[in-house]
Amino acid sequence: MFALQNFINGKLQNAASGQWLENIEPATGKAYSRIPRSDAQDVNAAVESAKEAFPAWSKMPIEQRSACLLRLAEAVGANAHDWAEAEARDNGKPVSLALAVDMKRSQQNLAFFATAIQHFASEAHIPSGPEHINYTHRKPIGVVGCISPWNLPLYLFTWKVAPALAAGNCVVAKPSEVTPMTAFLLSTCIEAAGFPPGVFNVVHGLGPEAGEAIVTHKDIKALSFTGGTATGAHIQRATAGSFKKLSLELGGKNAAVVFADADLDQALQTTIRSSFANQGQICLCSSRILIERSVYASFRDRLVEKAQRMVPGDPLRPETKMGAVVSEGHRDKIMGAIEQAVADGGKVLAGGSLAAAPNERCAGGYFVQPTIIEGVPELCDLNQQEVFGPVISLMPFDTEEEALSLANSTAYGLSATLWTQNLQRAHRVAAKMDTGIVWVNCWLVRDLRTPFGGVKSSGVGREGGFEALRFFTEPQNVCVQL
Repeated sequence: MFALQNFINGKLQNAASGQWLENIEPATGKAYSRIPRSDAQDVNAAVESAKEAFPAWSKMPIEQRSACLLRLAEAVGANAHDWAEAEARDNGKPVSLALAVDMKRSQQNLAFFATAIQHFASEAHIPSGPEHINYTHRKPIGVVGCISPWNLPLYLFTWKVAPALAAGNCVVAKPSEVTPMTAFLLSTCIEAAGFPPGVFNVVHGLGPEAGEAIVTHKDIKALSFTGGTATGAHIQRATAGSFKKLSLELGGKNAAVVFADADLDQALQTTIRSSFANQGQICLCSSRILIERSVYASFRDRLVEKAQRMVPGDPLRPETKMGAVVSEGHRDKIMGAIEQAVADGGKVLAGGSLAAAPNERCAGGYFVQPTIIEGVPELCDLNQQEVFGPVISLMPFDTEEEALSLANSTAYGLSATLWTQNLQRAHRVAAKMDTGIVWVNCWLVRDLRTPFGGVKSSGVGREGGFEALRFFTEPQNVCVQL
């Protein structure tokens, strides 16, 4: 069985404890590799190597740091097809999706921040009087921690480490233990990309062990985390007295609001994608579809018809559009949410069950039918709690005010999608959405210069563009007497 390794101080190595974790392929339900079960010993070793590397790396000319990241981006591009297959096997997503989205965006993340840092300038301030002038420049923090989730493994791993490294920090990063493969593959390219030993460390293992050691380590000065809201709350509590900088990108319960004046064909095509892409396992997926009552029945019926034609397949087949959910435990959680929705009075219009295995290879895999449910109360679990799977609810509304009330009725506030051809309504409703992102007549269109993040229980802070570079640096003001 193939064994992954940690990457610490420029070397691939096993966990200090010698212990291992099985890595399960979601499409088959079988272990196909193993990962180091790292703990505080390994995190301490990574932090010490990062501390030693920090002075030279932080003082390295920006152009040289940029070149390292650009070479790493080239490595992702050169290995894209093989790594997309590895991502599909590790995560359960279709290989076509991994290639078109995950690998493409991972390469873009590295290249974007490699060049963005070259335009991240100091700020000069107009003198407040004739004798003094102020300027502010930003300094790297030191050793930072990056903990990424399982749904977009390399995509979100690079989204965190790229700005941290570009800004001059040294990184201790932990990918999800559920989907560790592509972070490991990336670590095999770090030395060739020119990063000095200790600058970029990758530690594998469980969240309560390796992850907790990163969160609580006294020498890790900032932490960027993407994952569940409950874990984010734990991190805030665990770091409350340490004054670490925190960026927490957490859950979502995103609404798609469809007004009767929308381009309903476009809304239908995009809503199917925004609901079920990556088996619904994207924090930005639409899980509550709010439809103006005058078009509710027709839009619902067309949505159901499309969902019923979606059949999960083997993720490694190029024609597959929908794969397996990530784990047995997650599959069971999704099915429990469907059962609870039915108990709360919901009517299953499409799906609602486990999907048949697409072939003999996938006989033990974790496949769930795309599921649409209507008739559930506004405040039931299905409409309030993140399922993070291929399950959506439908609700009608009569007025703009009711649509806003429904859209804003959850504890989450990550994103929303708004469908209307009325420009005034689009601006008016978007401004009243309690979310960090609103897409109007589109979904998942990302300009990497824009801030990304949510409000309420969807997180703290923003990622992307100069927001990420600001997070991974500290401003210092200098006042000079003329």
